Amino acid sequence: MPKSTPQAALLKASTPVPLSLFSDLITANHILHQQKVLDGFGHISVRNPQDPAKFFLSKSLAPALVADREDIEEYLVEDGSPINKDAPKAYVERFIHSEIYKKYAEVHSVVHSHSEAVIPFSITSIPVSIALQRCFCVSAFPYPFLQLRPVYHMASFLSPQAPVYDISLHYKSSSDPHTLLVTSPHLGASLATGLHPNTLVSKTTSMIKNYITSSATPATPYPSSSVILMRGHGFTAVAKGIEDAVFKAVYTCANAKIQTQASLMQGSFNLGFVGERFGAGEGEKGPAKREEVKYLNDREGKEAWASLEGSVERAWGGWCKEVELDGLYRNAMLEEEEDEEGDDGGYVADVDDEGR
Repeated sequence: MPKSTPQAALLKASTPVPLSLFSDLITANHILHQQKVLDGFGHISVRNPQDPAKFFLSKSLAPALVADREDIEEYLVEDGSPINKDAPKAYVERFIHSEIYKKYAEVHSVVHSHSEAVIPFSITSIPVSIALQRCFCVSAFPYPFLQLRPVYHMASFLSPQAPVYDISLHYKSSSDPHTLLVTSPHLGASLATGLHPNTLVSKTTSMIKNYITSSATPATPYPSSSVILMRGHGFTAVAKGIEDAVFKAVYTCANAKIQTQASLMQGSFNLGFVGERFGAGEGEKGPAKREEVKYLNDREGKEAWASLEGSVERAWGGWCKEVELDGLYRNAMLEEEEDEEGDDGGYVADVDDEGR
């Protein structure tokens, strides 16, 4: 791959951003609202393809109401400040986006959601009770806490599980308001770090290697987790493009709903089995049979996503048609995009603060 020269970088930066990018960003807001990933709050951004040190995010609007180019502002990755110093009210949580873009060069789109289906997985620590452990004659279960894990192939990108970010561990008591909101670069940076959790072993190995070689820790271009849960708040999903980001956000919510239902069903069976066996005073010896929700294993998660990733545009095209036919949404950029490309197509775009 040829090295980028200053002249090439200048030419790229001076090339206008295609109208299709803004059209897609508007459409993404509408899809996420219609799919109930976002409501009056939450947001999606995209990195500027001509200048990766900047990104686009709507001004402080309900996602369903984002409609034209004037609704979208450009921000600096460095500190989340708007390029336009007279920009209207911005999202206070824009630092979620700026700090993720700063840390991971290959992330090009970010979604932040307050999905009610996902939040329970960020606030529940459900260790197996002592009584239940005794009934099953085991000392510990392999996954003692409730975690959001992929239960079907459409959410295989969650493999092995989504990490949880607890903002209470990262407040600076002297300055940060304790609101659960990511309102500063410091909090945004700690959230971004949580997308790429390291084990103690890997950290120690890296430290030893860096000490021996006197080298700095290399930058991570893309995090190991595509989704991070935020305690009592929601989740953030990252991707290499708008379509992928929307896909991951939609199916994160779907997986949460399926996993919740499956866990309730399986838990009811297990408790019923224990009650039936031991409550009736049966004389059988040995451990009781215990069933678990069947999650995707690591290999299934990796290979299912590798297979599915190339089909994201199928879902994107269908969702675009749905919002086109829904009278609630308006995308003024489509007419401009059609004029630019000489295309008389429909709503479907090319597949290729201070408020929350």
